[in-house]
Amino acid sequence: MDTIWPEALPKSKGPKYTLVADAIRKAIGDKKLDVGAKLPPVRELAYRLQITPGTVARAYTILTDEGLLHAEVGRGTFVAPPKSPILDDVWARQLHLREDKYNANVSLFSPRLPDAGQVALIRECLQKVSQADPGLFLNYPTRDAYIPMRQSVVDWLSDLPLGPLTHDDIVLTHGGQNGLCLVFQTILRGPKPIVLVEDLSYAGFRRAGELMRAEVIGVKMDKWGIDPASMEHVLRQTNAQAVCVSPEVQNPTGIHTPLARRKEVVDVARRFDLQIVEDDCYRMGEAREPSYRALAPERGWHVSSISKILTPALRVGFAIAPKDRSADLRRSAEYGYFGLAQPLAELTRLLLSDPRTRQIAQDVRKRMGDYVRITVNALGGFDLNWAPDVPFIWLNLPSGWRSAAFSRAAEREGIQLRSADEFALRDGRAPNAVRIAMNGHVSLERFEDAMLRLRALLDNPPEQISV
Repeated sequence: MDTIWPEALPKSKGPKYTLVADAIRKAIGDKKLDVGAKLPPVRELAYRLQITPGTVARAYTILTDEGLLHAEVGRGTFVAPPKSPILDDVWARQLHLREDKYNANVSLFSPRLPDAGQVALIRECLQKVSQADPGLFLNYPTRDAYIPMRQSVVDWLSDLPLGPLTHDDIVLTHGGQNGLCLVFQTILRGPKPIVLVEDLSYAGFRRAGELMRAEVIGVKMDKWGIDPASMEHVLRQTNAQAVCVSPEVQNPTGIHTPLARRKEVVDVARRFDLQIVEDDCYRMGEAREPSYRALAPERGWHVSSISKILTPALRVGFAIAPKDRSADLRRSAEYGYFGLAQPLAELTRLLLSDPRTRQIAQDVRKRMGDYVRITVNALGGFDLNWAPDVPFIWLNLPSGWRSAAFSRAAEREGIQLRSADEFALRDGRAPNAVRIAMNGHVSLERFEDAMLRLRALLDNPPEQISV
């Protein structure tokens, strides 16, 4: 190994750490350093080359980030094995193999994303985080420390019509639900505030409101989402402070709210000084209309996350306030939890800023679209609301079925899905419908079999309607 190390570095232009990295890179390429070879300790090589230990450490870090080296705590730095496409493919398939072998059920409760390369990329980013400056693991987070992470979110959201946006407007949250709670903490005032939601809506709206002692009131909806006339009627009878909506992808119906309807909602909200909280967590494709933050910059709040497009495991989301309320939202986060753990923030920064991530997101969306296509092919004879880039389908049940009875019958077939009752308020009425979420953890063949079993149930309702 000593043959690759001269007594001094060559007199070339450029930083010394790049010269060290180039020498090691060339030695690996020329097979002078074999896989598993141990490199000299940082201080030893620095002494030999008459450079600082920090210079050598930086060269090692660069090559570790490239995957040419790997470091083992307490043992040293070694030449890493080359990446294997075959091994990566094995990892990508393992999720399917484990579930196919050990779990006879197919869960359609919540969308489950396929692995389109994000697992390997997250592992790679985790390795980079593990080599970061020790201060990342020892210090309390500060606002300035999160600027690179917040900027990566701004770049990630750059194609979304949110209105003027800088890193100062981004508040990092522990997923979308935490973002909702944070916005409610910032907005709601008084001992018994009131929040409006659509008659059928994401149950997390209700739970976040209840945590803030709020009364949650349902508003009628139609094929375009929340009904402005009904909203105005409720506002004339209450002092509601906020309304929660999901105009791009309404959960659970999949309804998309067109621009004209959004403008009507904004008009009512302005006349009654109502804050508009937009939950954008289920959107996987491009936004089709301007967000409420763009349409009503003085009262539009936006919540999103990476859970439905990259991974729900990291629990990373973002909340964005109207321009003049950004400081209030930041204060709620700082008083509540100071901020994300810095290693998690750095991991997310690396993930969102990696040029491969957008392609992975596109591949996830495409694969989820394959599951949607299978569902529509199997159940297309029934009343469905669907879109190719929405990770669930809303099924209005045919005559003879009630949602609760159908959900129980499906569960006996080994298929778990959500009844419309789970999205209705406690005193509200639910239609005879179910939400079918796409499950990218199972093979397409197994998923298709589940859809055909659902079709057989739909074709054969019970003779007596049960409730």
